Amino acid sequence: MIQPQPSGTEPPQAFRSPGELLRHLGLTEAALAFALDPHPDFPFRVPRALADRMRHGDAKDPILRQVLPSLEERAADPLASTDPVGESQFAIGDGLIRKYPGRALIVTTGACAVHCRYCFRRHTDYGAVGLGRQLERAIEVLEGDATIHEVILSGGDPLSLAEHRLIDLIQALGDIAHLTTLRLHSRTVVADPERLGDPLIDALAASRLRIVLVTHVNHAAEIGPSAQTRLRALQNAGITLLNQSVLLGGVNDHVETLAELSTTLFENGVLPYYLHALDPVAGASHYRVTDLHALHIMQELRDRLPGYLIPRFVREVPGDDSKRPVEVGPAIATGTEHS
Repeated sequence: MIQPQPSGTEPPQAFRSPGELLRHLGLTEAALAFALDPHPDFPFRVPRALADRMRHGDAKDPILRQVLPSLEERAADPLASTDPVGESQFAIGDGLIRKYPGRALIVTTGACAVHCRYCFRRHTDYGAVGLGRQLERAIEVLEGDATIHEVILSGGDPLSLAEHRLIDLIQALGDIAHLTTLRLHSRTVVADPERLGDPLIDALAASRLRIVLVTHVNHAAEIGPSAQTRLRALQNAGITLLNQSVLLGGVNDHVETLAELSTTLFENGVLPYYLHALDPVAGASHYRVTDLHALHIMQELRDRLPGYLIPRFVREVPGDDSKRPVEVGPAIATGTEHS
């Protein structure tokens, strides 16, 4: 059983064990013993900034559920995979993935501010992918392929890179004449917003490339004052801000929750972009929401919100040339569903 934290003791900047986080939240391991996995195979990491957005004493907090290792992760699932979106077949070396026409993705780092239990890359061998030491060779590949117009920085989380290294990468990409757009996908904006410093924002604003930042926010509670300040700075710098969420059971699988998320995002200059069906990654099946339930939610969102606040509900299917829309219609009409 975890003892209460001594008065005056400052929590760490990132929690590295469930026990540390639970103590910070006034919870005990004993209270969650029925669900807590004491030996997770995916490392635990939660920054203090995100932990402070969780409700004290609430074992069902939606942010906590996204990060807390559960015994449910060990359940056998014949539909699950360690490579759920088939990325390995599109990796061309040096951290580059060529999956869609005209675009290339760079896996910049294996590091993330927060380790989300549903992450589709939770089983990725980043040592085999390439990462930072091969970024120079990735640039050379991009320079030699004029069919590529957009580069996507992913990871891990690209904002986990040292600021000077990320700025150097942004500048190097801007020097490639045939590139027009740079897109970054990041959860750091809400998980650890102070990492997003003014020099990086200035570098993004100064780039000749069109800059798109796609935040990964699943619940409105994740957006605190620090994140709002950083989003405002990004918006003022002329950066296009979009958001993609994952539909997660027990986190955001209610119309009220998603409506509040869309509204809060828009209030902070971010447009909802995608709502992803959960990728069938091994260890995350307990988050799965059926298509039937999801499509009912989407239908209710359309009844409540203007079109520009409704994300597109999609699924990533290995081998497809784009995200596959999961459409409102037959599934509801016939009562059929896809798990």
